[in-house]
Amino acid sequence: MKHWREYFERNRVRPMPDLPPVRAGWAPLLARSLAVFQLGESKGGRLASEIDALPGLDSDYKAAIKLFIAEEQRHGDVLAACVGALGGELVKTTWTESLFLVARRLAGVRFKLVVLLAAETMGLAFYRGVITRLPDLPLRAALCEICDDEVQHLRFHGDAFRGDRGFRYAFYAVVTAAAAVVLVDHRKTHRALGIPLAESVRRFRDHVLAVGNDLSTTPQRVQPASDMTAA
Repeated sequence: MKHWREYFERNRVRPMPDLPPVRAGWAPLLARSLAVFQLGESKGGRLASEIDALPGLDSDYKAAIKLFIAEEQRHGDVLAACVGALGGELVKTTWTESLFLVARRLAGVRFKLVVLLAAETMGLAFYRGVITRLPDLPLRAALCEICDDEVQHLRFHGDAFRGDRGFRYAFYAVVTAAAAVVLVDHRKTHRALGIPLAESVRRFRDHVLAVGNDLSTTPQRVQPASDMTAA
């Protein structure tokens, strides 16, 4: 896990994006959707402290987990800037976040990582769908950067749990429920951006299968983000 710790350490020095205001008919709905994801991305501080209590983990993996959580919280800051650029407001609680909170507390740290992996898979699928409809703006570039990060996050979790059947089966159960929740909760945003339901369902399915298949393969080093599940 040393290469992952070094990867996350390199990412820490990146500046925040400068996002000018975006005026479009779909802006309010996209702002609301990104505010929902922002709430989830800004969490994780508790897990950073709980990971130290797990036995049998090397110091590089523990450090990488903490750096990964910090990068997720940076995503929360980037999404907050996106929401502001779209003229929206951040939210303090949502019914979807409440569901994920309950799921994260059902079991120990291991299950929390399952829930995080499911949430990242759905986030990546959602952001990539949005990107296909956005004009070439700094907002789009910011979401593309988050997508690149999320691909590596999925590989990071894969390197930690690849070949673990229990983890993979738990992932399938949680991510299936998460996909249904996201598709329902953000259907108006998809509609406003001209993304048909069938396209969203197909994209979400493909991302779930890609991650599930990756959990079954041999470990791999950090690779370009473009080669895992095309938009």
